[in-house]
Amino acid sequence: MIKISTSFDAGSVVVKDAGDPANIRLALRPDNASDFAQWFYFRLQGAAYQHCTMHFENAAASAYPEGWEDYCAVASYDRQNWFRVPTRYENGVLTIDHTPLANSVYYAYFEPYSYEQHLNLLGDAQGSGLCQIDDLGSTVQGRDINLLTIGNQVESDLKIWLIARQHPGETMAEWFIEGFLGRLLDPQDPTSRALLDRATFYVVPNMNPDGSVLGNLRTNAAGANLNREWENPSLERSPEVYFVREKMQQTGVDLFLDIHGDEALPFVFVAGTEGVPSYDSRMADLETQFKQAFSAASPDFQDEYGYEKDAPGQANMGMATAWVGEHFRCLAYTLEMPFKDNHNLPDDDFGWNGQRSLRLGEAMVSAIWNVSDKLR
Repeated sequence: MIKISTSFDAGSVVVKDAGDPANIRLALRPDNASDFAQWFYFRLQGAAYQHCTMHFENAAASAYPEGWEDYCAVASYDRQNWFRVPTRYENGVLTIDHTPLANSVYYAYFEPYSYEQHLNLLGDAQGSGLCQIDDLGSTVQGRDINLLTIGNQVESDLKIWLIARQHPGETMAEWFIEGFLGRLLDPQDPTSRALLDRATFYVVPNMNPDGSVLGNLRTNAAGANLNREWENPSLERSPEVYFVREKMQQTGVDLFLDIHGDEALPFVFVAGTEGVPSYDSRMADLETQFKQAFSAASPDFQDEYGYEKDAPGQANMGMATAWVGEHFRCLAYTLEMPFKDNHNLPDDDFGWNGQRSLRLGEAMVSAIWNVSDKLR
């Protein structure tokens, strides 16, 4: 007897008919308070050694249907080790073909990062002795909005901010933060030690804990896309942005990185502040140096493919990178990682995954060190 369940952290799918393993009919479930639908994560039981064909019948109506082209879903038996499984997108239907080798198997849009992992990440960081945890406030559903502060917190320090998972389904962003923190908090790493003599880091590993637990792709519990709320956040609709922005105004910002995942583009890339009013030649030079340093630190990064640059003065100031870059006149970037594989360095078994995101986070420490003497 086949059973499909989602009653766990970030679980999300609509089951239409699971009677026939050769024709399991599913649908993507939209975010709890908005129409964005793309994230899925479910457990299949009772189908060991049976070939299962799972159809997402509304894939064409998802938030980013182009994200299904050349995409492969991920699966795991233990929720620790995830691998890619054969997936195709035809006539508006996304189909997973897989023969599970055990009676319990999980399928997901991308390797999840659970709320328990998030809390463990906070605990590990605090346990390093180099990091303090502050509570900035509460989400719409009452979860904690936590900030990690690492460094001497003296006035002369550079103020470097990283935030992740404004869009909760982009779990690769918190994997990135795990790698970044792991290296930054390593007392044996000379680059990290040198950086912490020069800078204080402020890190929000998960901007959207509600959406993460709810299994949302893009919004918080109130249906707000947090990365459109930065110009005028409110306590009712977007407290996550409201409290983080308030803290930024207390500390100042010399470098800002907003970590994301992109559904459609199979590359690692950044988007800058070309469209904000204060953009000038100094910022252009700083962006160039940063991208060259990041390319040297990680071959996974490239600058040939990405978003079209905003025309001068045309930036959306509701977006974090634009608002922070303009308000603080600082280097600000949105970093995007793929849900698919990275076409520059493909891996047939795993595609882009949590560990590769983690390694990219480690590499970011070197890129920041490279530009740290030019940030002011």
